[in-house]
Amino acid sequence: MKKKDDHINLLLKRIPENPGVYFDKDGQIIYVGKAKNLHRRVNSYFNKDHQSSKTRQLVSHIADIRYVVVDSEQDAFLLENNLIKQYQPHYNIL
Repeated sequence: MKKKDDHINLLLKRIPENPGVYFDKDGQIIYVGKAKNLHRRVNSYFNKDHQSSKTRQLVSHIADIRYVVVDSEQDAFLLENNLIKQYQPHYNIL
């Protein structure tokens, strides 16, 4: 578990403050999300307690984080929509 936590913490430090789409890639995509500020949004999953059991469960399954930086929030919205349609990630479908 420590090795996974160290890996995630290193990734969180490197995420830029740009608009974009983020997703977990642990053998499969389990969630796709968009953000105006990738750094703040993705870090929020790991730096606070979540009321939703769905979010707590999602965070517990994250082993890796990938992201795509785009030019605008609108581009992030379109990319998120296309990725959800293509991959039908478990936590987006729920």
